[in-house]
Amino acid sequence: MEYSPPPLFKQGPSALARLIFFVVLSLTLLVSDARFKTLDIVRGVLGAGLYPLQRAALVPRDFFMGAADLAVTSSTLRTENTQLHARNLQLSQQANEAASLAAENAHLRALLQLSQRIGAHTTPADIQYDTRDPFTQKVVIGVGSQQSIQNGSPVLTEDGVIGQVTRVFPMQSEVTLVTDKDQAVPVEVVRTGLRSVIYGTAKGDLLDLRFVPISADLQVGDELVTSGLDGIYPQGLPVAKVLRVDKQADTAFARVVCLPLAAVRGARQVLVLHYVPQVPPNPIAAEEAAAAEAKDAKKKAAKGADKKSDKKADDAKGKPAAASGAAPAVAPSPAKPATNGAQAAAAEKQPAQQQQPERKSGKSLREEAAKAVEQGGH
Repeated sequence: MEYSPPPLFKQGPSALARLIFFVVLSLTLLVSDARFKTLDIVRGVLGAGLYPLQRAALVPRDFFMGAADLAVTSSTLRTENTQLHARNLQLSQQANEAASLAAENAHLRALLQLSQRIGAHTTPADIQYDTRDPFTQKVVIGVGSQQSIQNGSPVLTEDGVIGQVTRVFPMQSEVTLVTDKDQAVPVEVVRTGLRSVIYGTAKGDLLDLRFVPISADLQVGDELVTSGLDGIYPQGLPVAKVLRVDKQADTAFARVVCLPLAAVRGARQVLVLHYVPQVPPNPIAAEEAAAAEAKDAKKKAAKGADKKSDKKADDAKGKPAAASGAAPAVAPSPAKPATNGAQAAAAEKQPAQQQQPERKSGKSLREEAAKAVEQGGH
């Protein structure tokens, strides 16, 4: 039995006709829109009219997706923030290390250029720590006698002299800074060639240039370098610059305050200079040494003469003993007075060297000779 709609709903063309119509209409619209863009205006009008309805339909979906994204985003942001913070700390540390290495590299390059410019043998060293005595300006460096460091060696940086080695240990050395009150450095003014001696001060931050006459040509800003007259520092090393010059009428010397050119307390790497001065020997010292040698030679000669005289005295003491033992055998007898008298006269005429053994003979020999003289006189 065929199904057919009731007569009440049976209106218009058949379904097949409508299908064919709409298929043809759809193809026509597709072709015309694709080739001639005939439906762009219609599409724009329909999109603008339907947009509020689309947004209203998407509100539930957007709400749930937004809540999920908020939870995920918050956790992700915390993780990323932690990672970025750690990365920032690492990069900051690397930047500080890079800056420190760059400064140290520049410092070491300057030290290398200074070593090449000086032309003497130098030993690089690191300042390890300051000494514990607060009243002295001293530091300890990490080289010692194992690295051929000697007492009195100058210590300097690329900016100038900072001190001098005063004590040497096997693996360390103690350096007295130029700002120490007991440290002195012979200097000269570059501009005028005026020579003097610069000392440290009690505060340990400035230098005092002493023995400068009031009439000397000295100005603020003059540079002071080592004069090289002491045989310890080579000539021309920068030391300080003049900071203030006070001239008073009641004193013969001016008070000159100087500022060290080198960073005495800020240096980390230094150079220890092995300087051998090429100066002739001091003639006064040579004369004094020659006089001392001659005096020592005289003392040795006097000691040798004393030893010889003592030996001769010992030999002379041994000879009289032998003569006293042989005297009784040749002593004259009292029965021959004439012969005894002649022997006594001959004994008086003998030289003193031959009579000396008789004077040093025994007591019995002298008594017999006296008796023989008396008998000869009778």
